Amino acid sequence: MEIIGNVNMIGYGLAAIGSALGVGLVFMAYINGVARQPEAQRVLQPIAILGFAVIEALAILGLVFAIFL
Repeated sequence: MEIIGNVNMIGYGLAAIGSALGVGLVFMAYINGVARQPEAQRVLQPIAILGFAVIEALAILGLVFAIFL
């Protein structure tokens, strides 16, 4: 059996699943917090967006490493 392609992409696929789970957890916590205290939405929204940005940046960094290594 011959494997054609790059094994790095399999690793990136697994990392992308982790990133998707992370984004889901961030927004789950945000929705849960706003549902419990609607007046805290202005405080929680920037924190959720920052968490989303960090998780996506790590996913993009993983893609770059998978392509160039």
